[in-house]
Amino acid sequence: MTTVDVLYHFEIAPSERSVLAIARIREVYGIRRVTLDERAKTIGLEYDATRLAEPAVRQLVRRAGVMLVDPPSPEEPLEIDDPAVAQA
Repeated sequence: MTTVDVLYHFEIAPSERSVLAIARIREVYGIRRVTLDERAKTIGLEYDATRLAEPAVRQLVRRAGVMLVDPPSPEEPLEIDDPAVAQA
């Protein structure tokens, strides 16, 4: 088993109906833990990566009615002018 922790951010607090749906995510095979922090506006999930992929986990949260904030794009890679460092 390969356990993975993911943390999703939301801007608008989930409705009561969504909170109940989030609680039911725990029943999905492969989901080990679900945490909701309304103050930090985050939903944390621990899941078994041998059973579920991250896009499927994200979809479960979205289907629960939570509007997730997409993660920021990765920064552009730094260009290295020193050939010795670039080859390492």
